[in-house]
Amino acid sequence: MAPAATLSIFRHLFASVAEEMGLTLERTAYSPNIKERLDFSCAVFISAAEEPKMLAQAAHIPVHLGAMPASVRTAVTTCAPFKPGDVVILNDPYLGGNHLPDITMVSPVFVDAPADITSTPRFFVASRAHHADVGGMSPGSMPLSTEIFQEGIIIPPIKLVEAGQRNEAVWQLILRNVRTPQEREGDLAAQLAAHASGTIRLSDIIRRYGLKEVRHHASNLIEYAERLTRMAIARIPDGVYTFIDYMDGDGQTAGTVPIQVNITISGEQMVANFAGTAPAVRGNVNAVPAIVESAVVYCLRCIALALLDTDLPMNEGVFRPVKLQIPRGSLLDPNPPHAVAAGNVETSQRIVDVVFAALAQALPSLIPAASQGTMNNLTFGGSYNGKSFAYYETIGGGIGAGPLSDGGHGLHCHMSNTLNTPVEALEYSFPLRITQYCLRNASGGVGKYSGGEGLVRSIQFLAAATATVTSERRKLAPYGLSGGLPGKPGQNCVIRSGEKTILPGKFTVDLEPGAILQIATPGGGGWGQRAATGEFASQ
Repeated sequence: MAPAATLSIFRHLFASVAEEMGLTLERTAYSPNIKERLDFSCAVFISAAEEPKMLAQAAHIPVHLGAMPASVRTAVTTCAPFKPGDVVILNDPYLGGNHLPDITMVSPVFVDAPADITSTPRFFVASRAHHADVGGMSPGSMPLSTEIFQEGIIIPPIKLVEAGQRNEAVWQLILRNVRTPQEREGDLAAQLAAHASGTIRLSDIIRRYGLKEVRHHASNLIEYAERLTRMAIARIPDGVYTFIDYMDGDGQTAGTVPIQVNITISGEQMVANFAGTAPAVRGNVNAVPAIVESAVVYCLRCIALALLDTDLPMNEGVFRPVKLQIPRGSLLDPNPPHAVAAGNVETSQRIVDVVFAALAQALPSLIPAASQGTMNNLTFGGSYNGKSFAYYETIGGGIGAGPLSDGGHGLHCHMSNTLNTPVEALEYSFPLRITQYCLRNASGGVGKYSGGEGLVRSIQFLAAATATVTSERRKLAPYGLSGGLPGKPGQNCVIRSGEKTILPGKFTVDLEPGAILQIATPGGGGWGQRAATGEFASQ
């Protein structure tokens, strides 16, 4: 094992490649969802004998990054052999993707040396960006779907660029299947620019330190992450911890949808068994296994930060001590062509809730109460002045209170790490007006420490549009812990001529000019029990 100082240097060197890719993508993208909300992720992989392994990531979107290894493995397996200048594109959830709007690109990085140029690539760089529209049955490509074919264009792993030459047929096929081709073209080009940037930067590091030295430290960094992860798991008391929580519904049928986890901690190993979870449903809240792995590893990294007082490097080593057991054909491992658009965003949040609640039984003085438990997904689109428009965003809410402090207000949490879309940027880009954007008073759960407040966002449309909202925690509130009270559930409504109509958690609605769509997001759960004196004390 290399000295700690050397490991730290190379850890940040590799991460800097992903960070620079992210900056390039942010600054060259067209859509507000990417350039303003930063709904994208970038990572670096090392090519090993058996399969590529994640080496480093930027501090981007947790649900993207934890699931990205599956995409890269599929891209490499399907599209090998590679040449310098190749770029693979894919979005198929059943072939390594998350959901269709998340388009992934993967590029090989060769060493610029005569003896190596014809060999297999030594590294890969990858990006995943959420595109505001990829076709499908409603603008924004997050429809209330019942099969994946309704959700947009499905792109299997295919070379978008080969030896530096863009495949124009593939490029035009994608653009012909979306509502906003100019914006998609700009965002796809931004991803390609990010890959060019990452390839240059990684090549610079290899030239500076030499291929042998770089790969040696890459392997050591992965081993270091594995060792830290095992240390963190070892500090969780051995035992079996079970919890079940429910999604409000699948948007198609009545009734809640259970997700159950049984976590076994044994020494340095963690097994998460999801037996007891609902079978795959008719609606689109099904999630592929890569998303489950992403959510479980996210929870473990959060816990490790508290237990070890240091963050785990996000690479292949973090995944090794964790084993998942997911029933085939269940909500968390559906068979195609089940719809999955909301699994990436909503189901991933509920997986986090059940994993944290289960581990709260082992670490009661560490785990916070539930945060808002939803991303409050909003898509809308239409035509204005002869030009089509489409938009996607998620909206923040309350953070769960913890054993030491109140929860934060109006924030994106857990599997979402995007920014707020500024009102000015939204009104500049689309025919609408934001009439209200504020904290939702008294929405956080009360406790010794209170949950954070949700948000209220009211959007008045100035042109006819079709909007779809996919949200959770409208029926079942975010739970409190250690006696804290639950947060207040969210609420969706449309306001026409001053009359408010309450809408369900998942809906599509046609809006005429002047109509207002209002989304009130959930508050976080409280932590700590009320004492007999009327004060609060933890259990």
